Amino acid sequence: MSEYSAQLREKQKLRRIYGLQERQFRGFFGKAERRAGITGEHLLKLLECRLDNVVYRLGFASSRKEARQLVNHGHLLLNGRKTDIPACVVKAGDVVEVRERSRALVPVLSALEAVDGRGIPGWLELDRATFKGTVRALPTKEEIALPVNEQMVVELYSR
Repeated sequence: MSEYSAQLREKQKLRRIYGLQERQFRGFFGKAERRAGITGEHLLKLLECRLDNVVYRLGFASSRKEARQLVNHGHLLLNGRKTDIPACVVKAGDVVEVRERSRALVPVLSALEAVDGRGIPGWLELDRATFKGTVRALPTKEEIALPVNEQMVVELYSR
């Protein structure tokens, strides 16, 4: 396998994990590249802090696709305001909650039951009683445990 194919495979793997189109992924890579520091780590942090991913990590959805649909359909509030943009990047201190009228949805309830086996990352905090999740801090590289070599993605885009 050539070096290019290995790099491309890593990029495609990362894109599929987060369910992004090439254009969206390239936009996030551009944002990561403009930040000072290690581009690969910034890319992972940006992808991990997308609203749809945070909803999935909190356990309000059983998959990232389901989380994206919940956000698109306006079932969630970000800091008390309705938002329907899955690519919105959350910050430390942000509060994500399921809207009052959406709390009885079967996918939300079943996903919350299943989250016990998956666990919630340390950078997030969940209050099941109020259907609220808080972003305590931004994730570190160690907290983002993905089977991806992000450095190969950086090398691919640096060609």
